Amino acid sequence: MSTRYPFTAVVGMDDLRLALLLNAVSPAVGGVLVRGEKGTAKSTAVRALAELLPEVAVVAGCRFSCDPASPDPGCPDGPHGDGGADARPARMVELPVGASEDRLVGSLDIEKALADGVKAFEPGLLAAAHRGILYVDEVNLLSDHLIDHLLDAAAMGASHVEREGVSVRHAARFLLVGTMNPEEGELRPQLLDRFGLTVEVAASRVPEERVEVVRRRLAFEDDPAGFAGRWAGEEAALRERIVAARELLPKVALGDAVLLQIAATCAAFEVDGMRADIVMARTATALAAWAGREEVTSEDVRRAALLALPHRRRRNPFDAPGMDEDKLDETLERFRGDEPEDDPDPGPDGPGDGGPGGGGGVPPQGGEGPAPETDGVPEQAPAQAPEHAPEPEHAPRGAAGERAAVKAGEPFRTKTLSVPGLGEGAAGRRSRARTQNGRTTGATRPEGTLTKLHLSATVRAAAPHQRARGRSGAGLVVRRDDLRQAVREGREGNLVLFVVDASGSMAARRRMGAVKGAVLSLLLDAYQRRDKVGLVTFRGRAAELALPPTSSVDAAAARLEELPTGGRTPLSAGLLRAHDVLRVERLRDPSRRPLLVVVTDGRATGGGPDPVGLAARAARLHAADGTASVVLDCEAGPVRLGLAGDLARDLGGTAVTLDELRADAIAGLVREAQVNRSVRRAA
Repeated sequence: MSTRYPFTAVVGMDDLRLALLLNAVSPAVGGVLVRGEKGTAKSTAVRALAELLPEVAVVAGCRFSCDPASPDPGCPDGPHGDGGADARPARMVELPVGASEDRLVGSLDIEKALADGVKAFEPGLLAAAHRGILYVDEVNLLSDHLIDHLLDAAAMGASHVEREGVSVRHAARFLLVGTMNPEEGELRPQLLDRFGLTVEVAASRVPEERVEVVRRRLAFEDDPAGFAGRWAGEEAALRERIVAARELLPKVALGDAVLLQIAATCAAFEVDGMRADIVMARTATALAAWAGREEVTSEDVRRAALLALPHRRRRNPFDAPGMDEDKLDETLERFRGDEPEDDPDPGPDGPGDGGPGGGGGVPPQGGEGPAPETDGVPEQAPAQAPEHAPEPEHAPRGAAGERAAVKAGEPFRTKTLSVPGLGEGAAGRRSRARTQNGRTTGATRPEGTLTKLHLSATVRAAAPHQRARGRSGAGLVVRRDDLRQAVREGREGNLVLFVVDASGSMAARRRMGAVKGAVLSLLLDAYQRRDKVGLVTFRGRAAELALPPTSSVDAAAARLEELPTGGRTPLSAGLLRAHDVLRVERLRDPSRRPLLVVVTDGRATGGGPDPVGLAARAARLHAADGTASVVLDCEAGPVRLGLAGDLARDLGGTAVTLDELRADAIAGLVREAQVNRSVRRAA
């Protein structure tokens, strides 16, 4: 067994260590989501936590870790009699991002179930994590169908496996801990809310702390056992403090004044639902127990809010997590009521301050708080001026006529853009695809392990052979060759590559604001449909890959917001750059089909002696590759040349205007047609 890095040897990361320890004291807090850049010891700290948890008493021989004091009456290994009890360390089970559904929830032997009526169940990771920790690294990259099972288990405290009428249920209560890099994409709001606390981590900018991190890491890699031994005393002391806090927890009083502060804080920050109130109450209680107190104070409530509310403040993926601490302090002061003075020292620092190199304890949360609250959706440009209005003389300009970036218009719900045909890419919500989940469309012989049984096809395959197999009873004699795998059709996520014209022809500020608002709307749609996105821009003399294909839609939104405009229109360069990007992505991820979205008015004024002809030839390269394409026609003004439509024909795609992109545009046309029809009938 490999030696884990000691928890008390982690340098800094006060908020992270505090959040993990509060969950160790009170698992009811609901877990931790750790957000931060790569290389910040997120996984190291989480894995080290498992060594600090007290041992767990389990029923001897039970694969589902039933508590001897109150065994699960529905346990598949039950009923449990007086078979004795064992004590084992608390488990930390890791869920890989690419795990299968059967690996997570467990699997049934369908052949035995059909032929013998026996529930032969192999437990999955949810069963292994019961009464322990379920750790998901890169949780934001987890497939939707696995997230659905996690949500069900977290909500119900149990896992259900249903396969063609065969049902198995077992308890699955665990501490959910996830780590993620926001640059790689955000979490679905439903899963985000299931994490009790969230912590933002970043590498220290203090040279002395960075030196200490490197020194300790090198010492650990040179001699893991010796390094762990030097921290064994601090680890034991911290483990004892966790046990003492657990024993004190039931005695902690949560007064009405404190409950009022919690409710007022959640209401002031407009969080959805009541889960935030409950999590804050549990966190504040755990903070008091951790500090050795039997009464919760306003300071506990404040610290609980900073841990429990930032991720619940987000309204869309472009909102920055964080809280307005001044507003928090004002709310707490307003609803302070009559309570004892807050203890300026919320409790003894965690053991380890005097250990080798220092910094091993858990000091009170302090220093810089989360980033101030900001509006994720930029303000829309004033609507009273026409789109084709000339640029004001005082508009800021840079070198070579470059204009500064303008704010994007307000996002809106867009019509669905999809890739035609049937794909086999990663699960998502955009285009039709063969998937593990979805509606059943047929049956086939399984390749490898059977995962989704097609019952009627299996019965039809076995029926002609019953006499030859000597069937004598009511049961169907089924052989492995009879089993049929269900073929299912669902939805996949695609690679949506935006090619945005940032030239002078698009530079009218109100027009560019509307264009950016449309692209922002498509990015929001891509987030909801679990797509990867990329961004190519072109202006002046060349095209630029502003954002390589990524799952981080908010990173694309940030690049879009910073995009300046001006110069000539090298349309061919933008299309050729996009062709190179898609060629590389087909090699990296051949199953993910691309959708090319070209945002332009169709003009071409740069890139060679015949810019229009060059653009047409570049577009036909995409058509030859079979790339699904949509041209977002941004042409404005009373005179329209239809150049975007010509480009769409060369691409083999379709052209959509800004007005047609809105999802409510179709409904509006239908309503207008109905009104006109009613008027004609009345006449």
